[in-house]
Amino acid sequence: FHYGLGLILYYLSFVVRGFRWKMLVKTAGTHSDQSFSLPSIPKFSQLILLGWFVNSIAWLRMGDAYRAYTLTQESNMDMPSSLGTILAERVTDMVAILALILVGVAWYSSSSESSVVWKVFAAAIFMGAALGVILFVMRKFGTRIARKFPAAIETRYREFHNVTMRSLAELPAATLLGLIGWLLETARLVLVVYSLDLSITWPLALVVSIGHAILSTVPTPGGVGAVEPGVTGLLVLGMDRSDALSVALTDRTITYLSILVFGGIAMLFWQASHRRRNMGK
Repeated sequence: FHYGLGLILYYLSFVVRGFRWKMLVKTAGTHSDQSFSLPSIPKFSQLILLGWFVNSIAWLRMGDAYRAYTLTQESNMDMPSSLGTILAERVTDMVAILALILVGVAWYSSSSESSVVWKVFAAAIFMGAALGVILFVMRKFGTRIARKFPAAIETRYREFHNVTMRSLAELPAATLLGLIGWLLETARLVLVVYSLDLSITWPLALVVSIGHAILSTVPTPGGVGAVEPGVTGLLVLGMDRSDALSVALTDRTITYLSILVFGGIAMLFWQASHRRRNMGK
């Protein structure tokens, strides 16, 4: 029961993220002269699942580029604009992650002490700072730097730049949705632990789930080779190593193996639908 509920909550987070992505795209169109034709929230959620599926089978996290491409096929957006909304989505994710890891580390440290959780906090701060530097450079110098390139490249960059900045007009609401998405991921982890007749504190579960998110950015397919030992190492703070390994591997059946299965099915449906539309033109 607990495992099945955890699986449901995990895929419910895709719906929340689909709603957020659609909101960012809609905002980018609202604050410009360009109007974007938008697919439904379930379709946005499907495209996110496609991106995660590609991330699970390809190196260098190519899934983000792939779902940017799929959005261009489902709407009238061009590739630079689509990539701009995904960068804006990453910004809102980072803000949510920083807020949650701050709460998680402070909550955990109020009753326990470990240098490991501070390493997770430091990694989140580093990633947030790097993303902040990118946005600062884009805002202050991006268009000036783009003028030094050929006109075609400058035009593409301006589209990417403008859509990114316009999408961030919804930063507070998008960050709230990001918080909901990551809390669903934390609840999934807790339910996986319960399914094995084990227990975990919510502060540690919050730190572990954010640690999982950070480790999954390692550019191996699905973060394989980094997520499993990293999550196990964090779980050891609250349980025996053998139990921690069992939880980490069971959780990966949801966050990795199920993505291969359901993402692969979603890919087949999308490819078939895309092929039928092309034949109908």
